[in-house]
Amino acid sequence: MAMGAIRRRAAVGLAVLTASGLLAVAVPAQAHAAAHCEGRKIRTYGFSTGQVKVYRNGTSLCAVTVPKRVGSPRTMMVSLQARGFEAVVDEGVYTKRAGPVESYVGGRKVWIKGRVGSGSYSTGGWIQL
Repeated sequence: MAMGAIRRRAAVGLAVLTASGLLAVAVPAQAHAAAHCEGRKIRTYGFSTGQVKVYRNGTSLCAVTVPKRVGSPRTMMVSLQARGFEAVVDEGVYTKRAGPVESYVGGRKVWIKGRVGSGSYSTGGWIQL
């Protein structure tokens, strides 16, 4: 095999490895960025096993529930309901977070709930944020 052909094959192999390495690094970063709420954090409600974090982005609110200790799979839930609308809920078995859930609220009052395992939080009624 000629020396030029060997160099071309080596260059192509290196290009493929570099591209696959870049994709492996870029994809988790995009998934991580999309997993959180946009806007500014306006409230954090703590409870025995985690926190509910609430963000405002214009006339919308977004909420996530995060455990105190990340790692082991457990039941988590986050619920955000604007008065007059259906609740937006994410519930399942997760290791890092439940949510995000987002809802248009305008000037409406909201009811927020979160749960990690046996611990939970609820605003206990309609609140203005």
